[in-house]
Amino acid sequence: MMMESAIIGAAIVLGIILIIIEILFVPGTTFVGVIGFILIAAGVYFTYDIFGPTMGTYTLVGSVVLCTVLVIYSFRSGSWKFMSNKSVIDSKVNDHKKFDLKVGDKGVTVSALRPMGKALFGDEHYEVSTLGQFVEANKDIEIIEMNGRELTVEMIPENQVSEGEEKTEA
Repeated sequence: MMMESAIIGAAIVLGIILIIIEILFVPGTTFVGVIGFILIAAGVYFTYDIFGPTMGTYTLVGSVVLCTVLVIYSFRSGSWKFMSNKSVIDSKVNDHKKFDLKVGDKGVTVSALRPMGKALFGDEHYEVSTLGQFVEANKDIEIIEMNGRELTVEMIPENQVSEGEEKTEA
């Protein structure tokens, strides 16, 4: 009986720990939480099966209360705040670049644009986007719109690249 009690207790405690991990660290995946719920349910089921309805009911109520109290305490205590990311991103796209580009400037894609990616204009890399088209890497592009520091480009068909222009290498 002692061994069964230890196994059941371990299953319930591990289940509660997995549910708290699901809620606090990996929300949205549900896999960890489902495994935790299954462990708790198995522990309660085997308590009913081995020790009878009285101990089973005590275990069920105790598991629910303990899980609820621990989850509420975890949120209210702030004990998890040291793990949270408090940094703030206040920069803008292409904010650090010397910005002397204009509509009509030509460049070449460094990465695939799906629809955003990197492009090379002169010697500088810029974050650019298309109007929804996918453009493979190392293709000639042209700036068609500028909204602040956001660059919208489109691919220049290969037959329109003039023979005097050389392709910029990334």
